[in-house]
Amino acid sequence: MWRPGFEYVERRPAKIYGHHRAFCVFSHVHRGTPENPGLVLGLDQGGSCRGLAYRVMPSKAGEVQRYLRAREQVTMIYREVMARIHVFEVDAAPNGISEKVDALCFIVDRSHEQYAGKLNIDEQVRLIAHGQGQSGENPEYLTNTLQHLEEMGVVDDGLKRLWQRVSHRVEHESR
Repeated sequence: MWRPGFEYVERRPAKIYGHHRAFCVFSHVHRGTPENPGLVLGLDQGGSCRGLAYRVMPSKAGEVQRYLRAREQVTMIYREVMARIHVFEVDAAPNGISEKVDALCFIVDRSHEQYAGKLNIDEQVRLIAHGQGQSGENPEYLTNTLQHLEEMGVVDDGLKRLWQRVSHRVEHESR
């Protein structure tokens, strides 16, 4: 959300139903390695998820899709699907009037070897605290996610608790 990496003409708050945001993907490239995996978010089955939708120029759609595929599909952990999402006006209430559109979404592939499923909090903390990959340290990824969700007005108490535990562990281990 904080680093789209492509040119867009519009960014709007959005919500997808049938999937939720979860730390359910072992990261072997961006925030970890196969020997020391990190843990990153994926859209998993069930629930709903608030986030952002980006509209791109039709003439740039193929280029953006190739870019996203190269960035997100290094190990083919996600299924690329066109999903019906709800987009909202920028200043609208999160449950206000929305417009339904089809959008390219990357949904976690539960049959992939990097699918972590629902890990207990201690395992999540351990993986995130120690993960580091090509895109940086895993705790930074958690911090950026939490910060950008809060900027969008999304309160996620579970992510806050996870961040507190990861921060405490990193601080404690660095002494």
